[in-house]
Amino acid sequence: MKALVLEQVGTPDTLRISDLPLPQTDHGEVRVKVEACGLNPSDYQRAHYGMPDWEWPAVLGLDVVGIVDTVGAGVTNVSTGQRVAFHGNVSKRGGFAEYTVADSTVVAVVPASIDPISAAAIPSAGLTAYQAMIRRLHVSKDDTVLITGGAGGVGGFAVQLASIAGARVIATDSGRNAEHVRSLGADEFIDFQSEDIVSRVRELTGGRGVDAVLDTVGSESATANLGLLVHGGGIATTAGRPDISTVPPFSIGPSVHEIALGAAYSAGDDRSRADLAAMMSELLSLTEEGKLNPMVSSVVKLEEVPAALTAMADRKVRGKIVQSFL
Repeated sequence: MKALVLEQVGTPDTLRISDLPLPQTDHGEVRVKVEACGLNPSDYQRAHYGMPDWEWPAVLGLDVVGIVDTVGAGVTNVSTGQRVAFHGNVSKRGGFAEYTVADSTVVAVVPASIDPISAAAIPSAGLTAYQAMIRRLHVSKDDTVLITGGAGGVGGFAVQLASIAGARVIATDSGRNAEHVRSLGADEFIDFQSEDIVSRVRELTGGRGVDAVLDTVGSESATANLGLLVHGGGIATTAGRPDISTVPPFSIGPSVHEIALGAAYSAGDDRSRADLAAMMSELLSLTEEGKLNPMVSSVVKLEEVPAALTAMADRKVRGKIVQSFL
């Protein structure tokens, strides 16, 4: 099969097209003929530092959509011929290839009305946002939510999910993305390049602060935004933990949530992995209902993936890029 391979750790421009043997299924696995694969920052990040248990040459690509062509022993939840979507295992060969293998418990069947490219834009970013907004922070219509990086994949899905839940959404990003972020459901927009986020949030909330925060920037940002929480509020982070010592003990009583989606494979159990499929099914249902925008900004061929990943690393991308075999 044709695949985009990484021979050794390096930058995205070192990826090249090569031929690899067809992967074979073990017990509980399915083989998928890949139709589309979403690109994510974790792709160029993992290319840079590698994984200790990778099979070389490595194949990146976590967000896979395709047709099941082989089912291993013990698989009962899906059948050959079904279109499925899943968030893959970072330690295994991924979806920038004509075929890949997945644990059957993580796959979700894609509704016929959703095209493969749209579905492939969802898994990593959508699942991360869903876990943060719905599973951890329990965002509801009475909440005010702060989301950093609202034009990115995780931030963009989080803005939509919080808006669907009926919350008041305050989102940050660069000013050039204001209209786009508002179109996703943000009620208020803060340009982090020209405005102080903390003081602006205080102004927008009449000094009250927010009920929930999703921070996608880093530890320093998360620590600053931790101080914006009201009593009993919660913060979810994807890029670094906040310094909880900045909050006096037994004061606002915040809950802190670290989102580590891929650890469902490395640190989780069967229940954790099955939950990836459950959350994915919910996101696909919202998409089918027209409530969730997959935010596909561009579609690339397999040989164009290295340049697209480089653009992502340079922060030149808004929304989601999807590689397609269609």
